[in-house]
Amino acid sequence: MASGKIEKDEEQTISSLRRTLFLDLFPPITPYSSGFISVDKIHNIYWEQSGNPDGVPIILFHGGPGAGSSPVHRRFFDPDFFRIIIFDQRGSGRSTPLGSLENNTKSHLIEDIETLRTHLNIDAWHIFGGSWGSTLALLYAIKHKKRCLSLILRGIFLCEQDEIDWFLYGMNTIFPEAWEQFANFIPENERRNLLDAYYRRLINDNDKKTQMSAAVHWSLYEGACSSLMPNYETITTDDQKQHALALAKIEAHYFKYEVISKKNSIINSIGGLRSIPTTIIQGRYDIICPIKTANKLHSLWSEANYIVVPDAGHSALDVPLRSKLIEACETIKKKIE
Repeated sequence: MASGKIEKDEEQTISSLRRTLFLDLFPPITPYSSGFISVDKIHNIYWEQSGNPDGVPIILFHGGPGAGSSPVHRRFFDPDFFRIIIFDQRGSGRSTPLGSLENNTKSHLIEDIETLRTHLNIDAWHIFGGSWGSTLALLYAIKHKKRCLSLILRGIFLCEQDEIDWFLYGMNTIFPEAWEQFANFIPENERRNLLDAYYRRLINDNDKKTQMSAAVHWSLYEGACSSLMPNYETITTDDQKQHALALAKIEAHYFKYEVISKKNSIINSIGGLRSIPTTIIQGRYDIICPIKTANKLHSLWSEANYIVVPDAGHSALDVPLRSKLIEACETIKKKIE
């Protein structure tokens, strides 16, 4: 009995310390408005607003590309202070048609954001983006600087070839079990070019079973490497499978056709962004988007607030990382209030 009480007391102490040390997600909320915008003859973009209708606008750019947003994304922001805008990029999440690659490029996504901003009658907003969302946030800021009140960027990804090669091959050095499952889906004689091999099965192969099997292997690989601790998720429901297919197709499409060359690197345009208040938050053990990219970005952008989270991986839901993300949003409040 005494031992059990000690263990319970220890659990309560640890729980109390966590609440003290880490800012936690805000309670679940539901949108007060939502809808779809037809951005061309093919694509309809899902959007939603939650929190305070008269609050400070902040928009979240989800990762992937192709991952889509989720209800938990609303919970990074104080709903009493912020007007929280979330949307699903072309082919992603609740946007339709799901997984469509037609007219799906970086330029299209940037213009969709401007279409949404105009639709919601917002002059300028704070930008919150992680992973691929950090790429999109930077590209948007380069083109529409006056619309950006601030940038909160996590898990920096510049969509350059060496980063894509790392995703396809380099992560094997840290997560060999996950990589072997990913690579072994492809016949040995095709493994020297995993992207092309997966692309053929995801997009060019008309066999639905092959497409889905490739998508599941791709998505499980990424998911297993996203957290500080390996996270071997399962994909079982039809809805999960369809969204896994959309993610894998869109990522493969962007990795093959939307790579940013060194000549056109985002790095080359940082000079024009220095006046935008920016916070870069990077997990030390982010394997999807290794810290060297964030470090390179900050070395050229000393005005940005650079926070390395020593005990976090890639996922925004890793507790220490999400705490810093929430803290960055709370800093916006302090500067305005």
